[in-house]
Order: sequence, then C-alpha cells, then structure tokens
Amino acid sequence: MGKKLKELAGDVNENQLASTVKESAQQIWLAGLGAFAKAQEEGGKVFDALVKEGETIQAKTRKMTDEKIADVAGKATGTWDRLEQVFEDRVARALGSLGVPSKQDIDKLSKRVVDLSAAVQALTEGKPAAKPASPRTTVKSATRPAASVAQAVTAAAKPAVRKPAVRKAATAKPAVPVTPADVLNTLPKSGAE
Repeated sequence: MGKKLKELAGDVNENQLASTVKESAQQIWLAGLGAFAKAQEEGGKVFDALVKEGETIQAKTRKMTDEKIADVAGKATGTWDRLEQVFEDRVARALGSLGVPSKQDIDKLSKRVVDLSAAVQALTEGKPAAKPASPRTTVKSATRPAASVAQAVTAAAKPAVRKPAVRKAATAKPAVPVTPADVLNTLPKSGAE
C-alpha cells in the first residue's frame, strides 16, 4: 500500500494524495468491519469447535495423569512395604540380641503354660495327668541291662497289692492359672542386663 501511495504521489499533487490516502483508509476500515462481521457470524461455531477440542485434550491429559499417579503410587507402596520389612527385621534382630523374646517364643511359652496348668489342675483333682511320650524313656528301656529287665518281669508277675485311697480334704484350693508373665519371671536372667 505504501508503494501505491508513492506511485500516486510522484504523478499527482497534494489533493490527489490526500484523496488516495482517504480512500485507502476507507478500504481498510471496511475490511476490518467485514472481518468483524464474519467473526461474529462464524465465532459461535469456532468457539464451539474450540470448546470440543479443549474437552478432548483435557480428557486425554486427565487419563495420562491418572495413569502416572497410579504408577507412582504403586511404586511408592512397594517401596514402603520393603522399607517396613527391613525395619521390622532390624528391630527383631536388635531385640533378639538384647534377649527380648519374640512373639513366637511368647506363643510357645503360653502354650506350654496352658499345658502345664492343665496338668497341675488334673493332679490337684486327683486324676493322673497325661504325660507326653518322652524319647528318653524309650532309649532307657532299650539300653537297660538284662538283669534289670528280669527284675521288672518278676515284679510284674506278682499280684499288685492295692492300698486304700487316701481322700484329700475338701478344703483344697483350686489351682491358680499361671500367666505367660509368671513363666517369664521364672526364667533365668541373661547377662546382657
């Protein structure tokens, strides 16, 4: 446009130059008004298209973000689980070196206390307690000399003399149950204290 004005300016005087500038300005103004009207007509369509494209991009971005968050959360959970296991192992080793009994030790002692309490209760009521088979008694009987076996056989052949049963007083107190803490208190103290 500047070239057109210079060409006109070279051949024409000032009045013609002013009218040419005025016409050019008028054309520019009209082109701007036409663009504005076109944008108003098609602006709603363009706006709707932009909104739809923005929604699809947002959905894609949200999906990718959710996947990344799930992946990172899964890795973090695995890391925390490993860290927790390492911590538990180290604490267990430290407690073991200090002589503190583990849960398994306490459970074994508790079971033994229950068994012993039942045996004591059975003995206090006058019933013989069921003895678990001891491997030592089997070994002793297998290695017993022949003379003592013969004595046992002759003793077994004699008729048993039955003694009258002695009744216990009715005022006997029932056995007090023993707790795991009582058993732990009876264990010898270690030198680590």
